[in-house]
Amino acid sequence: MSHDVHQVRSFEHPGQGRKRAKATPKGRQVDPVAAHEIEQLLGDRPRRRDLLIEHLHLIQDTYKQISAAHLAALAEAMRLSFAEVFETATFYAHFDVVKEGEPNIPPLTIRVCDSLTCAMMGGEQLLQDLQSKSGRGIRVVRAPCVGRCDTAPAAEIGHNFVDHASVESVLAAAKAGETHAHLPEYIGYEAYVADGGYKLLQRLRAGELSKEDVLKQLDDASLRGLGGAGFPTGRKWRAVLGEPGPRLMAINGDEGEPGTFKDRYYLERDPHRFLEGTLIGAHIVEASDVYIYIRDEYPACRDILDREIAKLPPGGPVLHLRRGAGAYICGEESSLLESIEGKRGLPRHKPPYPFQVGLFGLPTLINNVETLWWVRDIVEKGADWWKSHGRNGRQGLRSYSVSGRVKNPGVKLAPSGITVRELIDEFCGGMADGHTFYAYLPGGASGGILPASMDDIPLDFGTLEKYGCFIGSAAIVILSQHDSVRTAALNLMRFFEDESCGQCTPCRVGTQKAAQLMERPVWNRQLLEELSQAMRDASICGLGQAASNPLTSVIKYFADEFKDAAE
Repeated sequence: MSHDVHQVRSFEHPGQGRKRAKATPKGRQVDPVAAHEIEQLLGDRPRRRDLLIEHLHLIQDTYKQISAAHLAALAEAMRLSFAEVFETATFYAHFDVVKEGEPNIPPLTIRVCDSLTCAMMGGEQLLQDLQSKSGRGIRVVRAPCVGRCDTAPAAEIGHNFVDHASVESVLAAAKAGETHAHLPEYIGYEAYVADGGYKLLQRLRAGELSKEDVLKQLDDASLRGLGGAGFPTGRKWRAVLGEPGPRLMAINGDEGEPGTFKDRYYLERDPHRFLEGTLIGAHIVEASDVYIYIRDEYPACRDILDREIAKLPPGGPVLHLRRGAGAYICGEESSLLESIEGKRGLPRHKPPYPFQVGLFGLPTLINNVETLWWVRDIVEKGADWWKSHGRNGRQGLRSYSVSGRVKNPGVKLAPSGITVRELIDEFCGGMADGHTFYAYLPGGASGGILPASMDDIPLDFGTLEKYGCFIGSAAIVILSQHDSVRTAALNLMRFFEDESCGQCTPCRVGTQKAAQLMERPVWNRQLLEELSQAMRDASICGLGQAASNPLTSVIKYFADEFKDAAE
């Protein structure tokens, strides 16, 4: 096994077969100093279009910003137009593009999460205080969910996170120059192999275990995609295998749903269990290359994978580690593919579906991190072991990301179908002191909001839809009597407004107008419901289609928050 991001295969050139590019540079004149700096920075790295985002990260990491001169030089080096490079760089939140005539960005940036759980825990006040007290040379900006809801509020200094952040702890870390990710203790390659790791993969590659044996176990266990969509895993693998080769595989590690952090939890503790599941999936569908896309907010996960992939023995598919750049929309599977190809993360129209025409136009298997993490256990222990878990008529295990007003937030491995009341009492140590259970999000930002009185619904696929909600990635956010669901719904709508890719009007304009209407002291419920329906019916992808779920839930289930508001 090798980790070779420089290896070039024929299918990795989306421009093959097109007319040869002009010999003269496209667009504006290139500053020779900037051109030299870019050439030095890129070195012997390939100049392929699909590596554009990786090259932009190089510039951002080196210079702490991306100047117009560097963009022009990069465009010339990669034989792209300035517009192609500019539109990609400005699409992603973590690329600080400085346009001509604008002042340079301070060398140190502090990002403070203001998504729901962090906002509940004082993130907004923390942001204001840091902006007023940080001093010169430091830029303090808001950030959408960074996947650390269990240690809210969270702040990021460079690539280092401060959990349970305060003004004092953040400024102290900044003063000490603590800007690099801290790696947690995790199970490395040697320890994983010593505990039986990769034996299943070896049996599969040696022919001792057939593809059908693996697929049957996944089918019998009814393992479903755990990134949110819940599509049956075995059926997806069979669908990809049924398409003519060559085939590819892509890993969706862009865990950006507010309230969700389970993928980070597993990657930071047992990365090889995920890697073995990945390699098993690649072997089943005969994928020659695997693209592992990890969100930029997870630097420790990327560092761990980079180290551990290098330890794998040769053979099998080539693993390409790709880095997101701060775009929630790239959690949508077709946007993910666009980003891996070095483009803006705009959702594709379907059909065709990614299993038919995916990455670089080839049939592509796309799986979530946690889905693959469970493959080894299910195949080795059997589908009956998996199905032996569960409550309230459901089967299997679920990793619930629990945050909010509970004593012990975190990832809770619990039986599928557990109720939120059982989850709070048995796995979270009860409600936090001084807090009474008032409401909960059963499926992250887009999964809706339910009152505490509806605490007996099994938390699993297919159990919440009739209430206008869904389980999604099993991100459970607990609200108490000190929280307002109207405020929570507005926080979530602002998140969706900020994260909309802008491609379709119902989502781009709908989220903006909804947020404006929700800011008013009295909600025009009829207009908001009509707007929500238009977003659900006409948006291209799941972001716009589900963005109004929290809003409509509040209108439906929390009449008490409107008792003083006359329409």
